[in-house]
Amino acid sequence: MRIGGPETHRGAVQAILLFADLTLALLTLIVAPIAAVTATRRWLIALAALAVGRLALAGGLMLGGGFLLVDSRLTVQVPLALLPAAWAAGKPTRTAAHVSAAAGALSVWWLLTPFPPSDAAAILGGSALALALVGVVSVAAGRSEARAARLPWKTAAFLLVPVVTLLIAGQANAAGGGHQHGGRGERSVDQLTGPKDRAPDVRTTLTAARQGDRLTFNGTSPGPEIRAKVGQLVEVTLVNRDVDEGVTVHWHGVDVPNAEDGVPGVTQDAVRPGEKHVYRFVPDRTGTFWYHTHRDGLHNVEKGLFGAFVVEEPFDGVERTVFTHIWPGERTTLTGPERQAVPSGRDVRLRLINSSQEPQPVVIGGTRFRVAAIDGNPVQGATPLAPGTELTLAAGGRFDVTFTMPSGAVTAAVDGASVTFSPDGKAGPVSTSGGGQFDPLTYGSGSAPATGDYQRTFDLRLDDGFGFSEGRLSYVSSLINGRLYPAVPSLEVAEGDRVRIRIASRSTIQHPFHLHGHRVRVISRNGDAATGSPWWTDTLNVDTGEVYEIEFVADNPGIWMDHCHNFQHGANGMILHLAYQGVSTPFSADHSPE
Repeated sequence: MRIGGPETHRGAVQAILLFADLTLALLTLIVAPIAAVTATRRWLIALAALAVGRLALAGGLMLGGGFLLVDSRLTVQVPLALLPAAWAAGKPTRTAAHVSAAAGALSVWWLLTPFPPSDAAAILGGSALALALVGVVSVAAGRSEARAARLPWKTAAFLLVPVVTLLIAGQANAAGGGHQHGGRGERSVDQLTGPKDRAPDVRTTLTAARQGDRLTFNGTSPGPEIRAKVGQLVEVTLVNRDVDEGVTVHWHGVDVPNAEDGVPGVTQDAVRPGEKHVYRFVPDRTGTFWYHTHRDGLHNVEKGLFGAFVVEEPFDGVERTVFTHIWPGERTTLTGPERQAVPSGRDVRLRLINSSQEPQPVVIGGTRFRVAAIDGNPVQGATPLAPGTELTLAAGGRFDVTFTMPSGAVTAAVDGASVTFSPDGKAGPVSTSGGGQFDPLTYGSGSAPATGDYQRTFDLRLDDGFGFSEGRLSYVSSLINGRLYPAVPSLEVAEGDRVRIRIASRSTIQHPFHLHGHRVRVISRNGDAATGSPWWTDTLNVDTGEVYEIEFVADNPGIWMDHCHNFQHGANGMILHLAYQGVSTPFSADHSPE
C-alpha cells in the first residue's frame, strides 16, 4: 500500500493541471474580445501566451496520464488557438486580430463542447472555414464604407460554428433515441433467464411501498438483508404496492443472467402499482453485494428502495452490514445501531456498502484492520492497516473490513456518523485520525501483469460540457466521448472476447463507473501497473485527471448497462451499453433507465 510519496499524489497533480487549463481557457474568453477591438501587439501577445500556457499544461497532463487525457486539447484546441495568435502577434493587423480572437474563443468552445475523437478532422476543417470567413468579412468591412459593412458580420461568421455544432449534436441525440441498444439477433434478452426447472433454495418477496416520506421494501428502509450460498437458486418476487413511477430490482455486483438484471427498458418493463415480477438466479461467488431499484434511481434509492444481498462464506465471528447513506435533506448516516457489544478476542467482519451518490471516506479507528474484500472479491495477501487509514468507498462500492476485537473500542466513521464496537457495547466513538490513504492498486499481493491478446479495445473519455440528452441541452459533468445517453454508441462484443477499456477523466467531478453483469480487473492507473492483490471490482471510482486501464472477459451474454453510479450523472446521460453480438431486446425505454 502506498501512503504518501509522489506517486500517491499524481492524480491530484493531474487534477490541478486540468483546473489550471480551464482557468487559462476562461481567461482567453476575456482577452480575446479585447485583442479583437484594440488589435495591439500587447493583447495579441497575451492571447498567444495563454495558448502557449495551455500547450504546456497539456504536455504535463500527457506525461502524467497519457495522450488519452489530452487528445482533443492537442489535436484541436491548442493548435486552433496558438497558430493564429502567433501569426497575429508577429503581424498585428486588424484582420489578424479578428481571426486570432475568434480562434481563441473557438478553442474554448471545443473545450466546453466535447466531441467524439472521430470528429476531430471535421471540427478542425469547419473551424478553419469559419476563421477564413471571419478574415474575409474583416477585410471586406475594412475596405467598405457602406452601412451594411458596419453590421456585425464577423460575429455572425464566428457564431456559425457553435450554431452548427448544436444542430448536429441535437440530430445525433435524436437519432440515438430510437435504437434498442442492441442489434438484431437470434437471442432476445428475455430468453436469458435464470433456471426455471428447479425449486428455489432461497425464496423471498420484496414489497415496495410508500411510507410517509420514505419508500420501503417490506416496510423497512433499507430493505431486508437477503442471504444465500454459492450455487443456491435465489427466487425473489418483487411486488409494487403503490410506487407510482414503477420499480425494478437490480442485483448490484452479482453476475446474474441478463433478464434478471432489473433495468427498465433494456431487460424488463418497470413493475407498476399492483404488478409483480419474479427474479431467479444462482450466485457464483461469495461476497457483499446489494440490491436497489433501477427505475428513477436518482430519487427512489435515496428514499429507501435498497438493501443488502450477502453470499455467505465460512466465518466464525461477528458480522455487521452497514450502509453509508444520505437520506433526502440529511447528512451522511450509517445504518443500524451506533453502538454494539462484541467480546474481546472475537473476529469481526464489517461489510461496508455505499448506497449514496458520492464517494464516502470511511475511517476505522481503535485497532489495526484488514480490507478482506473489495466489491465482493477477496483480497489476496491482505496486510494489517494502521488505525485511522482512510478508505474511499465509491458510490455503489463495498469493502469488507476484518479485525480482531481488542479490549478497547473500535469505531468506523464517515462524515460525522459513526458505529462503535466495544466489549460492553457502551463505549463512545474513539479517535479515527492518524492513518494514511488506502490504495487498492498496491494493497495485498499476487497480482501478475496482464498477458495475451485483446479482441476488443475501447477508450472512454469523461468530460464536462454542453450536450443533448433526450431533447434537452444542458451543461453537465456527464459526457462520454462527447455524447450523452441515448446517443452514446454501445460497446459491441462477442461472447468469449477478452476486452480492454481505458477510462480517462477530464471531468471536474468524480465518476464511479459500474458495469452490470461483469466484474473487471484493474490493470493500471495513470500508467502505474497494479502490483498488489488482483484488483477486481464492479464499481470503479475515477477521479479528475485519472486514467484507468481495465480488462474483463465477455462471458455473460446480454445487453448491459455501463454507467456512472452517481445517479444524478446517470440521469444527465452518463450511460452507455455493453451489447453482445446476436442479442436484442424487446423492451423500449421512454425515459432514462436511471
